[in-house]
Amino acid sequence: MPQPQSNTPPQALTIIPDTEQSLTLRVDEQIHQEAREYLRAGLQGSPNSHRAFSTDLKQYSAWCQQNGYEPTPLSAVALVEYVTFLGRSRSFFTIQRHLASIAKLHRQHRVDSPTTDEQFKVFMKGFKLKKTVRQKQAPDFSLKQFRQAIDALPHTPTGLRNRAILLLGFTGAFRRSELAQLDVNHILIDDAGMVIRLDRSKTNQFGEVEEKAVTYASEVEYCPIGALQAWLAVVGRHDGPLFVRIRKGERVTQERLSDEWVNVLVQHQLGESFTAHSLRASFVTIAKANGADDLEVMNQTKHRTTTMIQRYDRRRNIRKHNASGKLGL
Repeated sequence: MPQPQSNTPPQALTIIPDTEQSLTLRVDEQIHQEAREYLRAGLQGSPNSHRAFSTDLKQYSAWCQQNGYEPTPLSAVALVEYVTFLGRSRSFFTIQRHLASIAKLHRQHRVDSPTTDEQFKVFMKGFKLKKTVRQKQAPDFSLKQFRQAIDALPHTPTGLRNRAILLLGFTGAFRRSELAQLDVNHILIDDAGMVIRLDRSKTNQFGEVEEKAVTYASEVEYCPIGALQAWLAVVGRHDGPLFVRIRKGERVTQERLSDEWVNVLVQHQLGESFTAHSLRASFVTIAKANGADDLEVMNQTKHRTTTMIQRYDRRRNIRKHNASGKLGL
């Protein structure tokens, strides 16, 4: 009995397997490339963490070279020497960051880190006892000081930008890195106020949905929403970086401001003793003094625990906030 003939051209029988094999190879290559990108991101961490790691590693490598040590693996004895060297000019908390970077470097090379050595831990216990471990905190400012800083800004593109940075940074309890990373399309303004979307933050490394809300101020000259609308009118864009550099002649660029520049702005307008972190510290202190509860404050700062709120609350000033004056004597 004759077999039924196929309508498929003979050459297709050889083309299809080859195409499938080629497609499989391309898919495998894409998967491997994506996997490498995920691994690289996991090793590097956030952009800020990676910058700190690179800075720490540069100094560490230079010290190892000067003293005849290989960076990895480093012995616990050599690490004791390095920490002692750092202790001459670095705070305890900065040294802790350096140690985290060294441990990370050893993990990347898949070798044991000297930071886990028991004798080194004993050394660090003594080092901590001898060093001052009280972390330097950014001072808070008063509303009067803040208003004076805002009043001093001119109504030029530079002044409008700086006004928006300071008002948004304060009312939104932003970190300087968060302010620098904002894009125009992260901002939503309506009759109820303003909502700002954060793609990344110190406490949100994985891009989860995170938003902050800012309300209209009763005084127009100190309203963060009005200040931001005035700046957006200057920017004239619907996307791209929100806060950008301005060159001589008030020429507005599309170059994103660095987070370090935010720090410079705060010091220039409020005084050298202040830092960009003073915006967050002052938000917590003033909000708490005006009756805000911890949950309301945490919803803006995005802190996960009330312990951190207590650390930021500068009302612990023993002269300014002391119960001895309330004894009725």
